[in-house]
Amino acid sequence: MNSPSGAGAGADACAPLTARPWQDRPGARLSGSCDLDTRQCLSAALGAVTSIPGPVVHLDLSAVVFLDTAAVAALVRAAADLSGQGRRLLLHDPPYSLRKVVEMFPDECAALEVAA
Repeated sequence: MNSPSGAGAGADACAPLTARPWQDRPGARLSGSCDLDTRQCLSAALGAVTSIPGPVVHLDLSAVVFLDTAAVAALVRAAADLSGQGRRLLLHDPPYSLRKVVEMFPDECAALEVAA
């Protein structure tokens, strides 16, 4: 899940964001920055994560240094898509930037669930 399929310039643009399977639970660990430069990588990673079977899919964000508002919107869409299937996307250790956007736009971010 390190980058979307394909080679060349698209793969190079994804270098600041990586996604790896979470070994002890169904989900993935993201690391890096989620912004304009890594939007395709995030989209590919969320596509892979939402295809993982099970009632709860976990996304570790502890190594993510920044999420822009478009990245937060992508997380909201992924969570809503899973919710529509009767499943949950559970976020772990979100960075300050995500917590701040959720604080500023609570209604728009209502689909996001953060692990206690």
